Amino acid sequence: MSDADLKVIASSTGFRDWSRRSTNGLGFMVCALGLGYAYFVQVGQGVEPCPLCIFQRLALLAVGLLFLLAALHNPQDWGAKVYGVLINLAATVGLLIAGRHVWIQNLPPEEAPRCGPGLDYMLQNFPLGEALREVLTGSGECAKVDWTLLGLSMPVWNILLFFSLGAFGLIANWRLRR
Repeated sequence: MSDADLKVIASSTGFRDWSRRSTNGLGFMVCALGLGYAYFVQVGQGVEPCPLCIFQRLALLAVGLLFLLAALHNPQDWGAKVYGVLINLAATVGLLIAGRHVWIQNLPPEEAPRCGPGLDYMLQNFPLGEALREVLTGSGECAKVDWTLLGLSMPVWNILLFFSLGAFGLIANWRLRR
């Protein structure tokens, strides 16, 4: 995206009138609401998260904490750009994890990965690198779609959320006034 594109998006959405602090605060609130809703689905509706879901939550937590730090710190110029890049990077990691999850969910049943040990077991008994590799390759439980809204699974919604938060964080911290 060029600087001209970012300016058009920022001015057409009305974000030009907002401060960086308020937009970063809004980004943090969106992340907190997303994590709260995931917790509600887990506890209130009894949908247990698979390992890839947990990693998506961790990525959303990282994005939220970066938005919060950016709001509290409220840096000028290059400092704000660093926050924008970090927010976008964390959101991209979340987007990639969610994309992998969607890919696994759309595999034919005979090609879906086998069910493996739970995340707790892997983290306690495997070296960290091996546990991460096992989680990111997915398991049979990650292939199951337990929840949908408007025909889209939770990881698809997370792709949309991470893409939006990454773009929002970049625009808010690159183009808005202090």
